[in-house]
Amino acid sequence: MTTSGTAAASPQKQGSARLKGLMILGVLAVSGLVFLAWSQSWGSLSVTSDGGSSRILDVPGATAAPALAALGLAGLASAAALAIAGPVIRIVLGILQVLLGASIVLSGTGPLIDPVSAGSPVVTAATGVAGTESIRTIARSEAVTAWPVVAILLGALLALLGVAVAVTTTRWPVSGRRYQAVRFASEDGRVLEADELLDLDGSAGSADAPSPDADESPDDAAVRRKAASVDNWDSLSRGTDPTA
Repeated sequence: MTTSGTAAASPQKQGSARLKGLMILGVLAVSGLVFLAWSQSWGSLSVTSDGGSSRILDVPGATAAPALAALGLAGLASAAALAIAGPVIRIVLGILQVLLGASIVLSGTGPLIDPVSAGSPVVTAATGVAGTESIRTIARSEAVTAWPVVAILLGALLALLGVAVAVTTTRWPVSGRRYQAVRFASEDGRVLEADELLDLDGSAGSADAPSPDADESPDDAAVRRKAASVDNWDSLSRGTDPTA
């Protein structure tokens, strides 16, 4: 058995690896930008006190759309999972990213449509007034920044990336073989699978094993060959050559 060298990747394989990298990088970038949007100011409210004076209260994204932090974290986790997942799991992750994107869009739409309701926790903390209707009597929207729109666009982009992941996952390279440290190949350069290795070990072990009895049953012979292959694998694990 020999250890195969690193073969030059074909243009098609290089394109598949590039596609996978771009998809994962895109999900990471969008999820990181969701965190950025969550940390910014989403607008301000003008609150009128009992004396008739008014003051401006800033409404951060963490208050207007608190779910964005968890959604962004879920997006980052899905990107990490994409790097090692198989084809079926990648399709599931793509669907999950579509759902995450839709949730981000909804989180950004609410504060854009009703900024007073989204900023009500800030008003309550500053004035002690609770309840949406009571807050509406003393507060009005002063300004809305571009960050709710940015969050909506990021959610739509993440959903599109999820669709792209689910559609193109069959063109991605296989992750498992890439992280395999040692590959075993036959004399013609073909990579051997685990079952073929067991057969080879059984053949090698049988060369040194005593000849079977003439009256040995097929079942007993199979058990003996399997035991020999297990012993050979144990020898390989200890770093010794079972054929030496």
